[in-house]
Amino acid sequence: MTTQFHGVGVAIVTPFNADFSLDFDGFGRIVRHVTEGGVRYIVLQGTTGESPTVTKAEKKQLLQYLKENNPGNLPIVFGVGGNVTSEVVAGMQDIDFAGVDAILSVCPYYNKPGKRGVIEHFTRIADASPVPVILYNIPFRTGINMSAETIVELAQHPNIIGVKEASCVIEQCMEIARDKPDDFLLISGDDVQAVPIISIGGVGVMSVVANAFPAKFTAMIDAALQGDFVFAQNQLGHFLRIDPLLYEEGNPVGIKSILSQMGLISSEVRLPLMRASDDLRERQRAVLQRDGLLQLVA
Repeated sequence: MTTQFHGVGVAIVTPFNADFSLDFDGFGRIVRHVTEGGVRYIVLQGTTGESPTVTKAEKKQLLQYLKENNPGNLPIVFGVGGNVTSEVVAGMQDIDFAGVDAILSVCPYYNKPGKRGVIEHFTRIADASPVPVILYNIPFRTGINMSAETIVELAQHPNIIGVKEASCVIEQCMEIARDKPDDFLLISGDDVQAVPIISIGGVGVMSVVANAFPAKFTAMIDAALQGDFVFAQNQLGHFLRIDPLLYEEGNPVGIKSILSQMGLISSEVRLPLMRASDDLRERQRAVLQRDGLLQLVA
């Protein structure tokens, strides 16, 4: 079952109209674009989907739209997380999990629990969830790093099937790969670390840049999974310079800027984020041209 989360999952953006309402036409275009590009599954309402500023009602609308407009019948991973355990558990009662293949749940942020609190938080979520749970470790945003020891301990829960690992500490990824159960999924949460993480036992990536370049990025990840690291490393070079320009003014500001240049959606984001500056857009185009990606941009 868990092989459906091997390869590239796209952390899909949430397009907005000029008045900041949901742009379902744009969302449909992005879904078709990444599906035609060969991604293996869709991650809905992660941080790249601007989950902090999308309301609960809007999340339900996006999920329902995706279920009804999923031309590749791709597996769906739905973001369900927070830093109030009881609210996360209670909120799952309002979600229609039909057609949802797993949830992605972020490590509790801001209140910075210790190891025992993190384990109890995710245990309660996993006990309550009717679908499998993928942990999300992203210390840069949450303020705490789930250690390899904590992740491996949580991996013993029968309903916790993997981790999106975005600590960007390769030694930690190696420890997880060494100690995890055989069927536990180590998934890169960082695009440029995906190939190295696959080389030590990872199964793929939940990607931001695949919103724009799904075919090229998927070919790279598939090559790595097949053991062709010469090709994969060569392709990775095309993404190394554009990657920091996706996050310089906040995520998903950078990727939405590129998607707008491709004519797929607007570059609108909700406050406190602001759409990309002209300077960032110009530097993005220069890098895309230098690294052979400009031909993929209108």
